[in-house]
Amino acid sequence: MHRLLSIILLFFCIQLSTAQYTELVNSRRPGFSDSPFSVGTDVLQFEGGIFYRNIDDRGSSITSYGTDLMIRYSKFLDKLELNLNTSFQYDNIDFTDSFLIINPALEDVSKFGIGRLTIGAKYLVYSTKYEDKSKEIRSWKRKTAYDWKRLIPAVAVYAGVNIPVTKSYVGGNFPEYISDEFSPRLAIYTQNNFTDKFVFLMNLVMDKIGTDYKENSYILTGTYSITDKWSIFGEHQGIFKGDGIPNDFQFGGGLAYLFNKNTQFDIATRNISDRDGSTLLINAGFAWRLDRHKDKFKLIGADGQAVEKQKKEGNFFSRLFGKNKQSKQRKVKKIKAGKRKIKKDKRPKKSKAQKRREKEARKKAKDDRKQLKKKAKDYNKNYEPPENN
Repeated sequence: MHRLLSIILLFFCIQLSTAQYTELVNSRRPGFSDSPFSVGTDVLQFEGGIFYRNIDDRGSSITSYGTDLMIRYSKFLDKLELNLNTSFQYDNIDFTDSFLIINPALEDVSKFGIGRLTIGAKYLVYSTKYEDKSKEIRSWKRKTAYDWKRLIPAVAVYAGVNIPVTKSYVGGNFPEYISDEFSPRLAIYTQNNFTDKFVFLMNLVMDKIGTDYKENSYILTGTYSITDKWSIFGEHQGIFKGDGIPNDFQFGGGLAYLFNKNTQFDIATRNISDRDGSTLLINAGFAWRLDRHKDKFKLIGADGQAVEKQKKEGNFFSRLFGKNKQSKQRKVKKIKAGKRKIKKDKRPKKSKAQKRREKEARKKAKDDRKQLKKKAKDYNKNYEPPENN
């Protein structure tokens, strides 16, 4: 299986694709499978919750509860994501069958600390583009026909490293505590959007490569959107181990609620069955993102050439947490323009005799208008119609 996964990884690494930033928070919770799509550039996303786990194994009983946290961030490319996966938990291990304890160092123990710490990167190598059926107005048949390209999955590859932070208990025929080691983790993530509501994910994972406790696993997850806010999921996971450690076969389910475009709440339960016993896992949590994403575009000048943008100043944290402020413009001193006085044309002054004659002419014209009005009034008053013969 190691050789098969290596060949598949090599094949998909040479593909080209474009990523998709989503307007809504894209969370891997509450399941264990991972989507091939990243969170988008300049998006910082936190996914965490609390969990309770009860393991009834052959010869031991383990009770654990704690919190898990995943931090996801994308900066350089839409299709590249960096992430950190860790957990803080309390474990209480009771050995119920001393006959099966071969290692004398084993004893009942309770401990609190970091459960795991993995740092990695995910890269989207292929994404399927679907047809927009809403724009089809000529043919009802084509508008309602199924888009067979939905059968082609989006694919991403993952590479990470497990950082040793604690000791882990390993059951099986020879139970013991083992110290974590630096080890690689490789995976392939696929996703099919069979319909607008039903999504299917598949993960192929190789973990703890190069150690005595390497694991090969697969995860199959189906999610269905009941409404715009509520969705349910079902998941199956198989983990294949070696050196007498029993394989795990897990079945889980749960639901998620979209509070707003940046926040999601969820709850899930899971049952794990193996050769030596069963495990019950219950978890509840949330996903929240700090969205500073901006769509990229090019400015084209009048000559048809791309115009280079001015780089913004500031460090990493100021660009991430600061508001998108435009650079301040230089203040320009305002100058009020004075009103321009327009000189009037100077006419020669009139003599007193001219002024007196103009005044008498205006008075005479006024008296003439009055006389005309009076004559017209007297005529209308004294008018007598002619007699009929």
